[in-house]
Amino acid sequence: MGGGEKFQVPDWRSYKIDGIPELEQTQRMLASRGLKDPWLRNEVWRYQKQNYGGQWRNAGISLGRGLKWAVAAVAITIAVEKFVFKKDDGHGGHH
Repeated sequence: MGGGEKFQVPDWRSYKIDGIPELEQTQRMLASRGLKDPWLRNEVWRYQKQNYGGQWRNAGISLGRGLKWAVAAVAITIAVEKFVFKKDDGHGGHH
């Protein structure tokens, strides 16, 4: 079925927390309590800009995904309130 070249899984040793302040801080906090997280390197990809363009791009992608559903939900809510739950405020034109 084609698909181009075969996907190469990166070597796990290529993921280092050195130079990633957030992960280094986590490692220091754990070490101060006598703990160590051997799986911390699995979070490195989240902080590497070449993977996803950084946290601001990720935030923009997440906002874009949720925003369209939020706008639709608000529009439906307003329509239901306006047409289904009409309020009779007692001002029927007579004073």
